[in-house]
Amino acid sequence: MTEEIDAKSFWKAIGCRAIGVAIVTAKGTDGPAGFLALSATHLTASPPMMMVSIGLTTSALAAVRHGNHFAINYVPKGGDALVKEFGGSGSLKGADRFLPGAWTELKTGAPTLVDSVGVIDCRLDEMIERHGTIIALGRVVAYTSSMKDPLISFRGGYI
Repeated sequence: MTEEIDAKSFWKAIGCRAIGVAIVTAKGTDGPAGFLALSATHLTASPPMMMVSIGLTTSALAAVRHGNHFAINYVPKGGDALVKEFGGSGSLKGADRFLPGAWTELKTGAPTLVDSVGVIDCRLDEMIERHGTIIALGRVVAYTSSMKDPLISFRGGYI
């Protein structure tokens, strides 16, 4: 019989994986919105699909639904201030986090970070609700990449 672990233990357990820090963005009726992605990964290569997890209480969920898209923006090393803002612990909220000139668009209209390691632009394909979370599946329609070094999340911090 397997014992279940609590949420705090779960986050500690998955903190041992080193992952590139990503901000998921979309454009809805109230303008641009985004959040720090706690889960963003590939699903299939053919067709090219990505998936992101979005909490039901995340304010940017409405923009993903309305815009029918999302972009996964991989943050470069030194982007800690941006992560702080999109992670909810900064002073800026909502569309104010999207500084002019720092953002552009690819194919879907979702905001994309100009100074990113890379961006994966997705058209929303399906949403699945499980345990207070939306699993958003998106078809990759465009991407960018650069030679910048990524900001890495590891053991609760950034390297």
